[in-house]
Amino acid sequence: MSQTDTDKRGRRDGGRRRERDQIPPERQAEARRQIRVVGDPVLREDAKPVTRFDDELAELSRRMIRVMQDAPGVGLAAPQVGVVRRVIVYQVDEEPVTLVNPEIVWSSDETEVLDEGCLSVPGVTVPVERPTAIRVLGHDLQGERREYDAADLEARVIQHETDHLNGVLILERTSRQERARALRELREGVPASTGTGL
Repeated sequence: MSQTDTDKRGRRDGGRRRERDQIPPERQAEARRQIRVVGDPVLREDAKPVTRFDDELAELSRRMIRVMQDAPGVGLAAPQVGVVRRVIVYQVDEEPVTLVNPEIVWSSDETEVLDEGCLSVPGVTVPVERPTAIRVLGHDLQGERREYDAADLEARVIQHETDHLNGVLILERTSRQERARALRELREGVPASTGTGL
């Protein structure tokens, strides 16, 4: 999801954003080279549950966090780096979070429409309606169960990244007109926004 969205809402700005603004262009380019983009069939696959909580999983988490931060973005799902496993990472506060086998077990009736961007749909934002609060169930890197409530940006990011695990892109979460516009911009190569993606 796009850092631009975060800035529009006046949240999570300040120090962390300034740090990200200082990422060297070559690091950003290298990170973006590792991210699969719309049209890649891996983005349409249903990710497989993680059954082994080992060093390989920990290394995947480290790689995903590095790519997310360097791209830069506020969230990333394993399929976006070509790994069809149910793992997401996100960072809306100081420390990044890794969730394994995440499942949204409750969503609020209250929803909100906000523009979302995506590292896998570069340079495009579309309005997406999502619940403003959720309860998520998953595991940490040691396999310990985690269940907690999330609201606002954190809830939106988790929903966005969980969509990736189910082969769903933001283009399917918006109106037909907005999807057509976004696809046209992608075809025409409209310059990418200065924001960052989820």
